[in-house]
Amino acid sequence: MNRKKYFASIISLMIAAFVFSGCSGNQSTVGTKDNDKNSNNKSITVLVEGGSPAFKVAKQTANEFKKQSGYHVNIEAVPYIGVYDKLKAEISSRAGAYDVATIDILWFPSLAGGLLPLDDLITEDVKNDLFPGLISGGSYHDKVLGMPVWTNAKTLLYRKDLFENEENKTSFKEKYGYDLLPPKNWKEYEDIARFFTKDTDKDGQIDLYGTTVFGANNGDSVASWLDHAAQAGAKPLVVDEKGKVLVNTKPYVEALEFLTNILNKDKSVPPGALEIASAETAELFWSGKAAMMLAWGHFYVPSNDSNQSEVAGKVGSAPMISGESGIGAVPGPWYQVVPKSSKKQKIAKEYMKFLFDKNELYMTTLGVAARKSVFESFSEKDGYEHLKPLMTTLSGPQTQNRPPIKEWQQIESEALIPAVQYALSGEKTPQEALDWAANIIEGILEP
Repeated sequence: MNRKKYFASIISLMIAAFVFSGCSGNQSTVGTKDNDKNSNNKSITVLVEGGSPAFKVAKQTANEFKKQSGYHVNIEAVPYIGVYDKLKAEISSRAGAYDVATIDILWFPSLAGGLLPLDDLITEDVKNDLFPGLISGGSYHDKVLGMPVWTNAKTLLYRKDLFENEENKTSFKEKYGYDLLPPKNWKEYEDIARFFTKDTDKDGQIDLYGTTVFGANNGDSVASWLDHAAQAGAKPLVVDEKGKVLVNTKPYVEALEFLTNILNKDKSVPPGALEIASAETAELFWSGKAAMMLAWGHFYVPSNDSNQSEVAGKVGSAPMISGESGIGAVPGPWYQVVPKSSKKQKIAKEYMKFLFDKNELYMTTLGVAARKSVFESFSEKDGYEHLKPLMTTLSGPQTQNRPPIKEWQQIESEALIPAVQYALSGEKTPQEALDWAANIIEGILEP
């Protein structure tokens, strides 16, 4: 990928690939759609999100795979939620329309019954080259159903020019008693956010905020809160293996109190937090209006994109902050799967292995990949300074996946998103909001 174009592509990628909500768009197909579903037909059909890294890599490698295998690759590209809808319909109809699909980790519980087990692809070499949680994230009821294509988590991005300014360093140490460095824990993060929230041009209006809080009506707010709940000791997340609801216990309440304090007590984030998610945070940060942001690792702006942003070339990356239990984050991996209804399962698995061997293409397209070896090799290259902090975060002791339950998206939309908004708006205390959410979740999970 041309690194000069990296920044311009980030906003569309972060909305399309990592905000867990639907998007609009038209279906498109690359290649000629085969009507003949006989297994002797020399083509396979892959289903991907349009414009996503999965689409770009599939298109980029189609000719090579045809030369290697003799199979033409038909690429069907649809909007984010369209991938789920079409795969769900395929599982119900068993029409054999798709041989491979690239899916969000969130969909495994709902789709598992119609997906082909892939345990034979997960060799010891593959396992040893993947981050913790990647195999289990693509599994359901102890069966491996997905081959990882990329993973990601939130890390800390910060303004190096502000942190390295001598006047700022002196003033901060005088006020807080320790050196101004990228924060490693909740206390440092809060202190630094307060310190950088100021009226820099002396016109009586705050024009620089220390950080942001995600409060928008989507999964960003839930994922952010769960990051901090994990740091505070939550494990597992939301419900345990016996179905006991955990969201109103201590680590979850502490995490929501942490966010509400930054917003309502410290006021070190922009007003209107209930309208802010990852895209809005990125806009504030890159326009020079925020000193820090906790954002998906691939949001890092390479230093050579100085013509694209107010702060490009002045940005540093650090691991996710930690609570008392250590670094924790909720990753956002994607996987390739094979529907059981595929008439070409053998070549479908060959295609998945082919792309796993080319996993570096996701790194050059998106800025993240699945294989540790790819992370390690690219982490030494200019423009990929975000990878070492991201690797630390992905390997953090409290980093963990959301619960693999079919009701997850209902729980998120009907209980967790409203609870976070109740607390951030001040309508309920964090404990009250999470007691309310726990009651809603218990109702959803009732047999």
